[in-house]
Parts: sequence; structure tokens; C-alpha cells
Amino acid sequence: MADITDQSGPMLAADGRPLKSSLNRALRRQKLRALALIAPLLIFIMVTFIAPIADMLFRSVENQIVSDTLPRTTETLADWDADSGEIPPPEVFEALYTDIFVAQERKLHTRLGSRLNYELSGVSSLFRKSGRRVDDIGEVYQDQFEDLDDFWKDSETWNALMGSDDWNAAQIQWDEGSDDPQPPFEPREEITGLLPQTAEIFQIFADFVQREDEDNLADEDPWELVYSALYTDLIQTPDLSGYGGPGSAELLVAMSAVPDFETVDHAAAFEDIDEDWHSIEVWQTIQTYSPDFTSGYFLNAVDMKKSPDGPEMRPDDEQIYIKLFIRTLIMSLAITGSCILLGYPVAWILANLPARTANLLMILVLLPFWTSLLVRTSAWKVMLQQQGVVNDTLVWLGLVADDSRLALINNQTGTIIAMTHILLPFMILPLYSVMKTIPPSYLRAAKSLGATNWTAFWRVYFPQSVPGIGAGSILVFILAIGYYITPELVGGTTGTFISNRIAYHISSSLNWGLAAALGTILLALVLGLYWAYDRIVGIDNVKLGG
Repeated sequence: MADITDQSGPMLAADGRPLKSSLNRALRRQKLRALALIAPLLIFIMVTFIAPIADMLFRSVENQIVSDTLPRTTETLADWDADSGEIPPPEVFEALYTDIFVAQERKLHTRLGSRLNYELSGVSSLFRKSGRRVDDIGEVYQDQFEDLDDFWKDSETWNALMGSDDWNAAQIQWDEGSDDPQPPFEPREEITGLLPQTAEIFQIFADFVQREDEDNLADEDPWELVYSALYTDLIQTPDLSGYGGPGSAELLVAMSAVPDFETVDHAAAFEDIDEDWHSIEVWQTIQTYSPDFTSGYFLNAVDMKKSPDGPEMRPDDEQIYIKLFIRTLIMSLAITGSCILLGYPVAWILANLPARTANLLMILVLLPFWTSLLVRTSAWKVMLQQQGVVNDTLVWLGLVADDSRLALINNQTGTIIAMTHILLPFMILPLYSVMKTIPPSYLRAAKSLGATNWTAFWRVYFPQSVPGIGAGSILVFILAIGYYITPELVGGTTGTFISNRIAYHISSSLNWGLAAALGTILLALVLGLYWAYDRIVGIDNVKLGG
């Protein structure tokens, strides 16, 4: 027989393929099957955990609403020196007029005002007032064009002037009552070159009418802003004699007449709307928050603010968030400590009683889970008030005078008591699961060797229960640091957490950027503490039993 080592070439599988290739393919199939099995879980985690956190991180720095709503203003304002002590030049106010007009048609100016009002109080009302009165600025030019020639009053003549021949033909043939969509507006190339600003504004107007309002463009009169743009173009255009399309005669007449038109001082017009438009602080705020991304939310979250000279601390009477973070950490640690002190003896008793009795007591431990959180918190609110059960009992026992009842509600004391009760089962269960695995014979052996009860407990039993303390502490602390329902109901003004402020900004003030920044800082804080715990204690020492 030939020696097998003398055979040349790769070893083959039963199907004739190289054995190594067949093994690799089999391994790939196993990995794909395993991935298919865990894919639903991965997708669930991505959708419910990773995506919300990513969205929160994005919202904490996203600031595109300013540049999207005031694109022309932010561009021209970039060259303005905020430290000059003078308001921006006239071209900034002209750009502001265009941006505000378009924004109020799209109902975006109030959102922008709300965004900037987070940084400077009063800006929200400023934008609302400007949105109501900005039409008056453009009417100055509209009235003069319409008085010059009836051509400028008719929407159809405007469409003939600004739209291409193909689009005008398609628009005429389009049946408004049919299900076919309205032909999208196409500008006339000659007009785009001769009247660029008018063409740009009319394009915005046409898109708004057709897409957002879904109205017939032939039935809608142009915005007042279109007339303002036409005036600017006719003043700046050197010659229109080469244009021979629709409205050429009317354009030539208008071009010769516009030098005598009454003009608008945009800076004075906005000052007439509201004197705050000549406030340096308003323009500094707009310029500071013009970039698409900002650190302003994070600065606000640590009681700082952006200014033309860089970040600076807020006044003492406006600093609340650092105090809230510190209060949240201290109270969460106090709650965790209370749960350890109360939960450890209960868990020890459960672990060392006979199984039948322990199971009965375990039902009592789990009973709070079957009761609504709101009901439990409300019950504490009733019990802890000055005329409540706790104070009445103390007065009856003679421990407290009737006129010196304890203030146990709407403060930090009430929050700690109520949250300790709510989170106590989360400490007892990990402790119980670890203590149940500690053999009782260890204590008996220690005592047989001469150890006292205390020495046997402290030197033998307690070290083995530390993993349960670690697991319960992490669980209780992380739950406590993010709680907001219980502190909101029983905490008053001094017992609330940073989570209550986050909930306020999400549901009431709608300052989602600041809420996201506060949430991100809280997440980073929790991860930092988790890392410190791992370095000091070791996460491998945390057990839930076994």
C-alpha cells in the first residue's frame, strides 16, 4: 500500500471539495444561523435602546432651526462685529425681512422664537409680533406697482411672466378637478438671469402654494415679498431691452418708474414693529446660535451660557442644574444606603428560615410590585403629611408635641422615605439570592473553632454576601437616580431630582435640546460611576446567586 503521506494535493471532503473550504463554509452557515436566531433581539435593542440614545445625543447639539429659518440673515450676519456696540448694517435687516416673511408663511417663525427664547427671554414674543406685521413692509412696493399698471395685479400675468412656456401650457391644460397632480412650477430662464431675486422668491412662493398649501397657483396672488424683490432687481438691473417675452413692455415701464418709488428703510421698519430689533443683545443671540451645531445646551446644563466672548457662568440666581445633579447623587446614595440597612436583615431572615415560611414572607416582599406605583406614592403622601398617620402616631405616643409636628412631606425626607419603600424589594431580592447559596455549616464551623456570633458573621458570612450587596446597590442606585414620579409627588421644591427637570423640559417647556443634554450628562455620570465601581470593587464580584 502507498504511504498516505506520499499523496499530493489538498485533502478532499466527500463531495470532492477541499476539506478546509468545506469546513469554513460549514462554520459560516453556523454563524449565520446563530445570527438569525439573535437578530430579533438585536433589532429590538437597536430600535428601543440604541436609536433613542443616539437621537438624544444628536438633539443635545443640533441647532439647525436657526440657520434653516433665517438662512440669508445668518449668512450676512456672520461678518458683523458683535462687540462693536452698533446694530447690524441695513443689508442684514433686508435679509431678515425676507427670512421672516417666508418663515411666517410656513408657520416656522414661532418655533424659531421659542428656540431663541431659551437663550434670551422675550425673543419668542418678538418673532410672533414680527410675523404678524411683516406684510406691511412689502405692501409699500406692492401698492406702487399695482398703481403703475393693472398688469401687476393679476396672478395669471405673473405666471406668464415668471413661468416657462412649457409650464404655462401645461398649467392651462391641467384640470383642477382631476386626480392628476398640478404641474410643478418651472421658471423662465430669461427672467431668472435678468431678475434673479424675483425669480428666487417667486420660486419659493410657487413651491409653497403647490406643495404645502396644495392650491392652484393660477388663483393665488404673489406675496408682498415678490414685489419687494422685483423693486430691488429693477433698481440693480442695468438693461432689460434684450428681453422680448411676456410682460416685457410692462417691465420697461416699471424700470423707468422705480427710481421715483417710495422706498423702505428695513432697519427703521423693524424698529417700528418692535424696538428690541435694535437691541444688540438680540442680534448677539442670533449670531451666537447661527451654527448648525451648538454647545449651548450642554453649557446651559451646567449653569453656563454662550456669549460673544465665549462660555461664561450664569448669575447665581439662575444656577440650578449643578445643585440638582449634586442633590440627585447624594439622595440616591442615601436611598441606596437605607435600602441596604433595611434590606440586609430581611434577606438574611428569608435565607435562613424554613422554605415554607420563607416563601410566605417572600410574597409580602413582592406584594408592592402588584400595587400601582402611583398608589404607593400617594399613600405615602397621605401618611407623611403633618396631619397624617405617622405624625398622629408620634403625637399619640408623646414623642412629638401636637404643635411641633414633623415636616416629612414636600422635602428631601419624604423623597428618601417613599423611594426607600419603593426600591427596597430591588435590594432584598439580589441579597436573598446570594445569601441562599451560603451554606449554614460555615457559621457553625466558625463557632466550633471559637468564634463569637459577631466574629463568625463579620469574618465568614458577610464577605460572602458582598456580591449581593453590590448587585442590589447598582440596581437601586441606577433606578433611584432616574426616578421622577415619586420625587415629583412627595419631594416639593427641595426633594426633586434632575430627572424631574428633564421631564419638565420634555413635556412642558418643550426644550428638548436641554433635556437631551441633561440626559446625556446623567448617562455619562452613571457610566462613570459604574466604571469607578468596577475599578474599586470589580463587576465580576457582582452576583445574583449561584
